[in-house]
Amino acid sequence: MAQVLEFTLPDLGEGLTEAEIVRWLVEVGDVVAVDQPVVEVETAKAMVEVPCPYGGVVTARFGEPGDEVPVGQPLVTVAVGGREAEADDVERPAAQTGGEGSGSVLVGYGTGGAVPRRRRVRPGAEPGTRPGALGAEPGGATAQPVAEGPVPVVSPLVRRLAREHGLDLRALHGSGKNGLILRADVERAIAATQQVPAAVANGVALGAGSPRSTGAETRVPLRGLRGVVAEKLSRSRREIPDATTWVDADATELLAVRAAMNAASGAQKVSVLALLARVCTAALARYPELNAMVDTERNEVVRLPAVHLGFAAQTDRGLVVPVIRDAHTRTTEELAAEIARLTEAARAGTLSPAELTGGTFTLNNYGVFGVDGSTPIINYPEAAMLGVGRIAPKPWVYQGELAVRQVVQLSFTFDHRVCDGGTSGGFLRYVADCVEQPAVLLRGV
Repeated sequence: MAQVLEFTLPDLGEGLTEAEIVRWLVEVGDVVAVDQPVVEVETAKAMVEVPCPYGGVVTARFGEPGDEVPVGQPLVTVAVGGREAEADDVERPAAQTGGEGSGSVLVGYGTGGAVPRRRRVRPGAEPGTRPGALGAEPGGATAQPVAEGPVPVVSPLVRRLAREHGLDLRALHGSGKNGLILRADVERAIAATQQVPAAVANGVALGAGSPRSTGAETRVPLRGLRGVVAEKLSRSRREIPDATTWVDADATELLAVRAAMNAASGAQKVSVLALLARVCTAALARYPELNAMVDTERNEVVRLPAVHLGFAAQTDRGLVVPVIRDAHTRTTEELAAEIARLTEAARAGTLSPAELTGGTFTLNNYGVFGVDGSTPIINYPEAAMLGVGRIAPKPWVYQGELAVRQVVQLSFTFDHRVCDGGTSGGFLRYVADCVEQPAVLLRGV
């Protein structure tokens, strides 16, 4: 006799208490294996697939795409140990059958690889169709065949864009390699749905995510990533008495050093951000009081022994701050490699919660947006942030003569409870000296 087990949203860790359902990976009646992902969710940190620790038949799903699910709320129920669990429409290793769970509670991780799955065909349904699919018509007729099986999409951002505009990815033909659905494919489909004025005139509703009549206000919920960012920034402004100081620096020599590094042998190219990260770790070694946080409950400044360097990265999901662990122990090349890896993961929406938390100091390169300066809000609960504007050719007095040099504006925002103007000024001046004369760094090597 089958036993029905309930699988709830597991503890996501890092203070996360809820997640938004992005899409279901299984339907009621599907046979699943141990540790097979059953739903894709979006937390305030990343987009992840949640594996089910039970093997059997899905008997119920709870929630729809777009719903917020708190930790501990049921996601699915699975019948295990019954004859349905032995259905021959799924082939999987014997070790992954039966009612024993994997014990895995980490989101996006399991004890083994995902097992291929085929959907069970419901009585009366045509092969290649499913309820609610784009192109399905009443009576089982299909105006546009929709393929079953996994959707050839890599980027979670593509899925999100399609979901927001009411598009079924299974109805699209990808222009990428092996039919991969690209963002351009989704955008073309969105444009096509918006070019149907006759349908609007006749009162025919477009997709749920389609733009409404002009003049209507748009409301964007402050939840998920945007909600967490809003709360952290608001708390920073409420609790931290911040101040900002800035200086212009001649970055010509820094760019020359970078070019020389990249001209030498070695696969890893060094970015300007990696050089600035190296400068930050050297500056924090000289001014360790800035690698700190304030414990307001005990009214103490807590100086931290390790530098976990965060850097701001803009993605389609919003602003995120990946963290380079133990940045003070890494070489410039190692910093460059880690920045590249974390940036790629941030854009794909695959950063883990651990890669987005625990920072002690933040480097903010807002110059990529083409602006010279900024007074950023400190990334709570840190105590300081270095901002870097664009590097641009400007007139500059160099060796007593007017010349065109590559100039950058550096800004330093700090918690005035942690240090005074002398410390903050000393830190920023040291950073500027390293930018203007990279050989200054060699003194501490």
